[in-house]
Amino acid sequence: MRYEGLIAETIRIQGHQGDEIAAYLARPLSAGPLPGVVVIHHMPGFDAGSKEITRTFAANGYLAMCPNLHHREAPDASPEEASAAVRAAGGVPDERCVGDLDGALRHLRAMPQASGKVGVIGYCSGGRQAYIAACRLPFDAAVDCYGGRVVAAPEELTPAQPVAAIDMTPDLRCPLLGLFGAEDGNPSPAQVSRIEEELRAHGKTYEFHTYENAGHAFFAVDRPMYRVEAALDGWKRVWAFFAQHLAPAA
Repeated sequence: MRYEGLIAETIRIQGHQGDEIAAYLARPLSAGPLPGVVVIHHMPGFDAGSKEITRTFAANGYLAMCPNLHHREAPDASPEEASAAVRAAGGVPDERCVGDLDGALRHLRAMPQASGKVGVIGYCSGGRQAYIAACRLPFDAAVDCYGGRVVAAPEELTPAQPVAAIDMTPDLRCPLLGLFGAEDGNPSPAQVSRIEEELRAHGKTYEFHTYENAGHAFFAVDRPMYRVEAALDGWKRVWAFFAQHLAPAA
């Protein structure tokens, strides 16, 4: 029988420009080598649901880390208060986000149990951030779970988020899995099709799946938008995708 013990704790890592931020780390009690996954939390923040997802990856054999992208705005506040502060400030700046995710990536790769391969997965706003991270950082695989505003009109761009993520597609560095709801408005099915067209045009490796009778946040078990059929199938696809792209070389 495989021993399923794990350790999960909040630690501090070096993020953008050397800033110290909180991050939730979960790992199996195994000598490895183990692949890693950076979990990007949704806009509601560094909350219990995001930490549960991080532990789920650890329970399935991954070194998993969820950095708190809202740490600077409200380091000692609740996830709800920190999220409100981030929204009031215009959102997490993309450059800072990339720096924080790079810190998480480097931390996982430096762990003694690490195989060296690391993926990234994000939900909601984190889906968009996972898309950007896959274009800017050397991840081995990326999963975008209903990331809104990957497609953005010029008037939607801001000083904090000055470039539409879709415009970074030529620089995508790794295979991408996208999981979406047919009833979602952000991203809408039309926007998902637009992203897929761009990926095809640049010869990128990707898989997209859209679920009927599901909208935004269908993975969120603690929210009314949860859709069990879509979530169960989505998890199967995540496990298969990461197993394919993060497995040690033969």
